[in-house]
Amino acid sequence: MNITDLTVHELQEKLKNKELTVTEITNAYCDRIKEKEPEVAAFITTYLDEAKEKAKKVEEKIQKKEMTGEFAGIPIGIKDNICMKGTKTTCASKMLENFISPYDATVIENLKEKNIISLGKLNMDEFAMGGSTEYSYFKKTKNPWNLNKVPGGSSGGSAAAVASNMVPWALGTDTGGSIRQPASFCGVVGLKPTYGLVSRYGLVAFASSLDQIGPITKDVQDAAMLLNIIADHDEKDTTSEDIEKKDYTKCLKNDVKGLKIGVPKEFYAEGINKEVKDTLYKSIERYKELGAEVEEFSLDVAKYSLATYYIIACAEASSNLGRFDGIRYTYRTKEYKNLKELYKKSRSEGFGSEVKRRIILGTYVLSSGYYDAYYKKAQQVRTLVMNEFNKAFEKYDVILTPTSPTVSFDIGSKSNNPLEMYLADICTVSVNIAGLPGISIPCGVDSKGMPIGMQLIGNRFKEETILNAAYTFEQDFKFREKYQPKFIK
Repeated sequence: MNITDLTVHELQEKLKNKELTVTEITNAYCDRIKEKEPEVAAFITTYLDEAKEKAKKVEEKIQKKEMTGEFAGIPIGIKDNICMKGTKTTCASKMLENFISPYDATVIENLKEKNIISLGKLNMDEFAMGGSTEYSYFKKTKNPWNLNKVPGGSSGGSAAAVASNMVPWALGTDTGGSIRQPASFCGVVGLKPTYGLVSRYGLVAFASSLDQIGPITKDVQDAAMLLNIIADHDEKDTTSEDIEKKDYTKCLKNDVKGLKIGVPKEFYAEGINKEVKDTLYKSIERYKELGAEVEEFSLDVAKYSLATYYIIACAEASSNLGRFDGIRYTYRTKEYKNLKELYKKSRSEGFGSEVKRRIILGTYVLSSGYYDAYYKKAQQVRTLVMNEFNKAFEKYDVILTPTSPTVSFDIGSKSNNPLEMYLADICTVSVNIAGLPGISIPCGVDSKGMPIGMQLIGNRFKEETILNAAYTFEQDFKFREKYQPKFIK
């Protein structure tokens, strides 16, 4: 038995039946990280000795019956823009290279309450700005399915760590597709929750009206379990919605009979790779065979979503990143003559090229004379996008699209062409604009063996609907039994 091949619910079963111990599980993942991390480069910081020590303590308490809990001793990886007390939170930026967080994000508090053990902080595009994890200050993460390919971004470290079995599950963040797209590229499950379902307290902000923390896991059941842990009302986050607590594992019925699925034709138009499109159409046929009612329809605001997203996201990034000034807790230039030069040189040296590009664009659209033409107009279009989705959900339970227009691309092939990189978000950004939940699950591979992701979009706070639809497809298709990255063997 290879411990690191197991899902979290399988690990729980082994612990319950006393076939495995907490220390055996933690040691197996630590050994796996030592073996695979040099090639995959998924972590910025690891806490392997600390994790082993914590595992021993958890196991002793379990044996003495001083501790109970279904998740006690389960390891996890954390994206490095989520604050964890006493550890580095770098956002993969030179600007925060030595920043030690003085507090825990709410999601980390929730994990610690369950005695889940962190193995380390995972690599990402700097300040979550990118779609390939090539914009990290520290390293470029590789895709475990092909080490010459990108893992997607910005949560590429999280997806690559799960896909290469270095962690059983991980937390990522999604501003315009940053959980779902890397999940698609790495052949794992990625869930972006409804905006407001998961607390953003302790998440270093990129775009405050779009960001959400969510799970990246090996299968849908694990995603539902991790969502159970992190979804909670938080008074420290004013955008956190106070809704009734749900158990998302109870919705996994393995039945989609009568489910109404809408297929927006605009998401299958020009620009979508033929193999991706063909695989999605096969998946649609599978849903019909499973008893779902599928219908094509038009979601014509989709073509405006990408421009709307980049205007809003860059405007909010420009505002949020103003705090990184070289004065307080960030990188400070060594030589400067006055305060103005201190600001200028610290920010010029501390930020990478993609972050600078988005700050400049955001500052431009917020500037006098351009605010109404760009930012205000984008917010008006955002309302139209929300209204179009509301109209669609009057008729359909789930909307089915590709997660990405292509499979993973070669490292370096798009990093010098920002527009081409931005177009990779075409299928995912509208979900964030409308504040909806979306899940990406693997639904096949292309002719070169690279995973293809299918996105299921639900109405606000209807995570249970998309989780069950994803679970039913997963149980029928059995992706993990058919396909595995060559690298993880």
